[in-house]
Amino acid sequence: MRLRPDDDIYRAKLLFLGPKGFTLPVHLPYVAYPLFAVVLAVLIFGRWAVTQDVELFPAIEIALSIVLTSLILRQVSPDRPVRAVLRTAATDWRRDRSAEERGGRARSRIVVRETIR
Repeated sequence: MRLRPDDDIYRAKLLFLGPKGFTLPVHLPYVAYPLFAVVLAVLIFGRWAVTQDVELFPAIEIALSIVLTSLILRQVSPDRPVRAVLRTAATDWRRDRSAEERGGRARSRIVVRETIR
């Protein structure tokens, strides 16, 4: 269960509700639009790099972009902007390796000399 914040600054979301007089059925934050465009461009470039072909209407890439954008925006809050979420994901991906890839684990140098009773 999510609790609504009692602070007005956190409750005020920057949402695009649609053109004047025509409200959209979904409420998307302004950051969703450029994030979607960047994710879509990365997926289209990735497919082009693998297949050397770009479709006229990239339906699969659009669907994957929608899913990835929604997964990223689930982690975004007023305290964690998109930049911090992406930086954390990149750091976790680069640093989280198995012991074999790191060359083994470092041994602990802690030596217990006395037992506390």
